[in-house]
Amino acid sequence: MGFPNLNQPFVIGSIQTISGKVPQVSSHLFWADRVGSWKARWGIGRMHYTVDPGLYALGSPDAKSPVLVTANYKMSFDRLRAALPEKDVWILVLDTKGINVWCAAGKGTFGTTEVTQRAASSGLDRIVCHRELILPQLSAPGIAAHEVKKLSGFKVIYGPIKAEDLAEFLNNGMRATPEMRIKTFTALERMVLIPIELVSAIKVMIAAIFVLVFLSGILGPGSFLNNALHYGLVALPALATAVMAGAVLAPLLLPWLPGRAFSIKGLPLGILGALVLLSFHWSDFDALGGGLQMIAWFLLIPSATTYLSMNFTGASTYTSLSGVKKEMRFALPFQIGMGILGLAFWFSSLLVG
Repeated sequence: MGFPNLNQPFVIGSIQTISGKVPQVSSHLFWADRVGSWKARWGIGRMHYTVDPGLYALGSPDAKSPVLVTANYKMSFDRLRAALPEKDVWILVLDTKGINVWCAAGKGTFGTTEVTQRAASSGLDRIVCHRELILPQLSAPGIAAHEVKKLSGFKVIYGPIKAEDLAEFLNNGMRATPEMRIKTFTALERMVLIPIELVSAIKVMIAAIFVLVFLSGILGPGSFLNNALHYGLVALPALATAVMAGAVLAPLLLPWLPGRAFSIKGLPLGILGALVLLSFHWSDFDALGGGLQMIAWFLLIPSATTYLSMNFTGASTYTSLSGVKKEMRFALPFQIGMGILGLAFWFSSLLVG
């Protein structure tokens, strides 16, 4: 019937059902669970931080116990079970390819087809006597509730946005308060998104620095080492400025930055970062191709900053899925154009240096 692996480290036992053995989990998170969550936040093994899709038992559920649906991103799974101490529920985990609920709903992996097929493959209709599935409210963009009902016989009930409100939601007869339907995006919620974006950006930055150092070494006017030290290493503070502006300052200052599109919000940070860099390294740039080098980084830094700031669109309440697509249509050509033009000035500074 496609039940999850009983040998997963967080599984503490199993419950025998009419459809077979269902892995049993606890609401208690072990040290390994917390370390794994921390590593995923910093992008370490992020895309492999998953649980097997299928049906799980939290506590000792029976045929009347509620069925909660979540993604197979382990952090989503862990936050759900940790929010329900002393509760007996079934957890139906969908195969979202390791993506969290909100993003998976937008990508279509947390969708109608996956819900109905996963309910069928787990034999859920024989395990429970009711016909109700409690889905996260943030999964709604990917779900056609009437189609789920038609294809599986299960009614979709949307739970609260936050897992921490689930216990109260269940105790109130599966009724959500108005506060449970509001998605916030506080400074702390924005801060937890920074590490994974910062690590990803730094990896690209390091690779870009090596490329620029090498190219400056072979194309500059002097010896390879002299060119690399004088031209190439200037890229380090320049790219670091773009990363800090786009991956750190943009989410922190988000409510106070102008515009609604994230690329627009990142633009003043990129321009300010370029101006600060030029003011601190004016003498360095003046000796390295003069104005051409300055123009190059004045274009490259805002280009990179706006691109990095745009990475936060999928985790924000500021934009819809259609809004993200619309922004990408106008922002990406602009960013690519600025980047190409900036590189052209950078190469020119080497040749005339």
